[in-house]
Amino acid sequence: MHLLDSHILLWMLTDDQRLKASIRAALVQAAPQVFVSAASVWELSIKHALGKLPMPEDLVQATLASGLQPLPITMLHALAAGALPPHHRDPFDRMLVAQAQIEGLTLVTHDARMRPYDVAVLWA
Repeated sequence: MHLLDSHILLWMLTDDQRLKASIRAALVQAAPQVFVSAASVWELSIKHALGKLPMPEDLVQATLASGLQPLPITMLHALAAGALPPHHRDPFDRMLVAQAQIEGLTLVTHDARMRPYDVAVLWA
């Protein structure tokens, strides 16, 4: 079971070549046990509104149509994210780490800032 970080979600939805074919194949094979956090949708919508990145017109519909499963943010996730060591300050990344830990998911990322955290990672 996997949890996609925000960039990996975008790369999957837009067929971006930065997502390695082997990782894409592994995620397709793992469906329907590939999750997308509400935190990623939140982060991407903010960055899109600021003009920092393009995203699919209807991100939620595109995500669901791809067979990816939504993962809501719970109060337990929020507490765990707040209690993480301060390896870096990005609240969205911290939430993804906490969700992956609590839900027993492997975080799929290319972000090296995730290395210090105690979380299973599939490096994309």
